Amino acid sequence: MANMRPQGILEKYSGLINLPSYSIPLSLSEGNTPLIPIPKIVKSLGGDFELFVKFEGLNPTGSFKDRGMVAAVSEAVGKGAKTIICASTGNTAAAAAAYAARAGIKAVVLIPEGKVARGKLAAVAIYGAQIIQIDGSFDDALKLVQEIAQKLPIALVNSVNPYRLEGQKTAAFEIVDELGQAPDILCIPVGNAGNITSYHMGFTQYGKGIPTFFGVQAEGAAPLVIGKIVEKPETIATAIRIGNPARGKQALEVIQKTNGKIFAVSDAEILDAQKVLASEGIWVEPASAAGLAGLMKEAKAGLDVSGKKVVLVCTGNGLKDLDIVNLPEPIKILPVFEEVQKIL
Repeated sequence: MANMRPQGILEKYSGLINLPSYSIPLSLSEGNTPLIPIPKIVKSLGGDFELFVKFEGLNPTGSFKDRGMVAAVSEAVGKGAKTIICASTGNTAAAAAAYAARAGIKAVVLIPEGKVARGKLAAVAIYGAQIIQIDGSFDDALKLVQEIAQKLPIALVNSVNPYRLEGQKTAAFEIVDELGQAPDILCIPVGNAGNITSYHMGFTQYGKGIPTFFGVQAEGAAPLVIGKIVEKPETIATAIRIGNPARGKQALEVIQKTNGKIFAVSDAEILDAQKVLASEGIWVEPASAAGLAGLMKEAKAGLDVSGKKVVLVCTGNGLKDLDIVNLPEPIKILPVFEEVQKIL
């Protein structure tokens, strides 16, 4: 019988991912996420173009972070690390915890107080990582883990780790593999800015075109839009609630190189876009809806995408953040046909 085991990204793109030879490849069969056409949204925007969602929420821990983490942890384990550490608003922590568990090593995650969705914390806990909460922001946590990694024999796996980008760029490879070329426009949420940097790396390396990048931040956490650090970032989109992106400079360079744009959307626009995506059967966490929110905002302002191929990067699954969902009270009836018929 043929081997039907799905390939992880380190196996599938082994010749294109630059990891040291000492790395010990791990896998949870990450990657291979779908590129989903969303024609109803195209129709609602009144356009004659193609629109797709790269749904990264179908990775093993429910977010795109698995791509970079499998590469970073594989390198760390190969050089003998027994403990990895990261600062996180949730998704990075879940991915780090999962791959540490897979490798049989310890994971330590630092989170900002009151800023992490419970669904993400639950994942970190069940994977067995040590959770440390600090009285401060994500940016404070990132500074602290960088100091810890310099002073202790612990491997840092935040996006400042270059191997994270090596893994994350494979999403660009997959988009090109499916479309046959790079899309004309890529709309992508921007938090710590590692993802926008890695996608550009991937498209550049693959050599089949580079899209125009639309980077989208939340209004309450938009340092790259306003041009300065946001000391106390606030947004319902917890995954991009970052006031001082570690790769902000590189992200702005990508925007400039591709004649793109970096802009902000409100929490209300993000939640509206989340509902619009759900109307196509795609449930994403709030931060993941930022790309569509940005496209909708630009379309209202007169952006012409006629004849274009546009890809929205949806970074995380809706199950990541249940706190923002208002559940309606169910209708209660007797278990008889006539009662159901009345309602229907």
